[in-house]
Amino acid sequence: MPRIKVNLPENFLFSTEIHVRITDLNYGAHLGNDALLGILHEARVKFLQQVGSMEVDRATGKGHIMADVAIEYKGEAFYGDVLRIEMAANDFSRYGFDLVYWVRNQDGREIARAKTGMLAFDYNTRKLMPLPTEYAQRLRGE
Repeated sequence: MPRIKVNLPENFLFSTEIHVRITDLNYGAHLGNDALLGILHEARVKFLQQVGSMEVDRATGKGHIMADVAIEYKGEAFYGDVLRIEMAANDFSRYGFDLVYWVRNQDGREIARAKTGMLAFDYNTRKLMPLPTEYAQRLRGE
């Protein structure tokens, strides 16, 4: 069976640190897959804030919707670990882009690689909208 492979970019635009909470653990006493997705969500919100955006602007109804997600697990994380999440946007299209995440623990051990496909979305009309050029430039760090 083919496995998911998330390719890392050469450069990352953003990094943040998030602690593994006791509620993030599963029955195996390590970071659960559902909790990792929530941690990636938290990192994404911080990344978007840095580029002057948010997932959904409640005033205008414009924002993002996740089209897909891929996670490649590389190692375990445990309660008290500090996860360093580096992020970059790539694979831009008319309507969206991918966010790539590289997750390592405080010792530099790789925990996961992930990608979320994000689309520009108008929550008022419930339709995709073109990704603004200026916004795409900010996502690229330009």
